[in-house]
Amino acid sequence: MSKSVFETIKELQDKGFKNIFIWNDSKGTYYAWHKHPYNEIRVMLKGEMIINTKDKKFHLKPGDTLNVPAGEIHEAYILKDCEYICGSKF
Repeated sequence: MSKSVFETIKELQDKGFKNIFIWNDSKGTYYAWHKHPYNEIRVMLKGEMIINTKDKKFHLKPGDTLNVPAGEIHEAYILKDCEYICGSKF
């Protein structure tokens, strides 16, 4: 059985992630190349997205988790309406 959203959020908190929230994006949304001064985690709940870094391409679907390290330049394309958990860790 998969974890609940609340269990996932608690796990992220236990790992030191803060500013945890659920975010939604519509199909076709694009986030241009950018970076953050903190580690950013995404836990996919619904939909599909592509996140590209300079070296890799990640195709995220429900159940997938991706941690983008602080300072990593990346972009994102939303392929299907998405819902995901976000969190940050300094």
